[in-house]
Amino acid sequence: MLKAYRENIARHTRLFDGMDAVLDALEARGLPWGVVTNKPAWLTDPLLAALDLSARAACVVSGDTVAEKKPHPLPMLEAARRAGCEAAACVYVGDAGRDIEAGQRAGMRTVAALYGYLTDGDDPRTWGADDLIDAPRDLFPWLEKHAAWN
Repeated sequence: MLKAYRENIARHTRLFDGMDAVLDALEARGLPWGVVTNKPAWLTDPLLAALDLSARAACVVSGDTVAEKKPHPLPMLEAARRAGCEAAACVYVGDAGRDIEAGQRAGMRTVAALYGYLTDGDDPRTWGADDLIDAPRDLFPWLEKHAAWN
């Protein structure tokens, strides 16, 4: 299955609606963004390349980049280091409880993405994120409210 996935890595994969505008706005303001995933680099790197995101991301931390995976905080701390940021200055947007846990354990602000790859059994309201957003564009008012945007 993984071989077939790799061979078709971006055949049906698209950014969530509105994510292009979010990334453009972050970049226009000089705010670095990155990717932290438990997916191994041999899948992460070609996917980001196919989506033309590799050169844009300030950092990419895959599941095999460091010795631990989320929910351990090490991948988050490595991402902050690579992006040249203090973890406390970072906001991690995730669509799984392990994402929120990893961000919190690293000392980051956390936002649960209700538009992500959620299953029927997921209840993001129980994850303890600092906030929840329904769509990528909802990150704009959240950043305004928390002064990271200005």
